[in-house]
This record gives sequence, C-alpha cells and structure tokens, in this order.
Amino acid sequence: MADPVVFLPAFMCDARAFWPQIMSFSASRAVQIGSMAHADSIGALAQRVLDGAPKRFVLCGVGLGGMVAMEVLNRAPDRVSRLALISTTALPEPPHVAADREPGIIGVRNGRLIEVAKARIEAAGVGDVAHKGEVIELMLDMAEALGPDVFVRQSRALQRRPDPQRTLRKAKQPVLVMCGEEDHLYGPKRHEFLAELIPNAELKVISGGGHYLTLEHPSAVNHALKDFFDAPLVLR
Repeated sequence: MADPVVFLPAFMCDARAFWPQIMSFSASRAVQIGSMAHADSIGALAQRVLDGAPKRFVLCGVGLGGMVAMEVLNRAPDRVSRLALISTTALPEPPHVAADREPGIIGVRNGRLIEVAKARIEAAGVGDVAHKGEVIELMLDMAEALGPDVFVRQSRALQRRPDPQRTLRKAKQPVLVMCGEEDHLYGPKRHEFLAELIPNAELKVISGGGHYLTLEHPSAVNHALKDFFDAPLVLR
C-alpha cells in the first residue's frame, strides 16, 4: 500500500493551497494537511506535525512548510519515506530580513492584515498565468481566514528558524526539490544550493512559475509529484 502523504502549507496558507494536489492524489493514497497555525517556532510546529502524522509517510512542504518538513526529518528520519521541498530554503533568516518583518507585524496588529499580506504576495512573485488574479484572491482569503495572530506566530517562526543543513546532508530518503523560475523569494539558485546539500535529491524548476506553484501550475506540480511518489525506492 502506498505511504500516506502529509502536505505542509506555506506562510499564511491553509489546505486550500493544496486543493489541486488533494484532488489528484486522494484517490490513490491517504492525504493529510498539517497545520502551521498553532506555534511560533519551527521546532514546535514540527512536533505538532509528528504528533498527528501516520507512523510512516511521504512529506511535502512548501515555503514555511518546507522549513518545518526539514525539522520533521531531523526529529524523525525513520518515519519519512520521501521528502518533497517546494519554494523554500535551507538557509536561516538573515538578520536584516528578520528585522524587515517587524513593520509588517506592527501593521497587522494595527488592523492592516490584507494590505500587508498583499504586499508580501506581490514581493514573493506570482507567475504570469491566466488565473493569476484568482491565485492572489485565494492567497488573501487564506490570510484573512488565518488572521493576525497566526501571521505574528508564523513570522516569529521564520525569524528564528534553525539551520537544517546538517540534517539535509545526512538525509537517506529520496528528495524532490522544486521551484518556479520566477520565484522572487526563494529563487532557482537557492534551490540549486538546497539540492546540492542532499545526497539523493532531484531538482525540478518550473518554467514561468512564481512562488505559489501548487496553485499557479497545478498540473506540472502534480505530474512531478506523481513521478516522484511512484518511483522505486532506489537511492543513488
């Protein structure tokens, strides 16, 4: 039987960010969406994922969810059969980027969540797809649904995230690293670095893709994930 897959969403995203993947994969394997809403550190979020996850599973994390996935791998490598990391980074938060989050946190606490969220979405880069407006609208809907407290908690988790490079260098699982060529937040060079850290990593760059690949290019993402999920467990 195929291992269940646990999807971990990006900053200010919920299960709707994986709707195309849920529709594609739920017929052939169990699908679970982890929550990134209830803690303000990568470690605490990773432990919540492990507490609610199956005994052994495929793990797919996007953005913040990718960072949490790396910590899940650090804490319980024997429970993760495969790992997909999408639109994320293996680098700790630089001090100037951590400082740049503070005005957004203040703005959100003062009632400007949608304004701040929209600026972040535009800065991260949405691919030039026909349904770009729908992607942005859904991103804003998810941000509004999660609310200001989650924005602050997730911002703190990003600011204080650990360095996962040692964990990745020791990874024994097959790993898929995927990004959009037009991702302005964590671009192809970041993902090339990420893939080079990992002994059994495959890098996939989606042409014309921005930061929100699961919604921008669902068919390409689903095709890449299916090939990865179904490949024999033979490590190089």
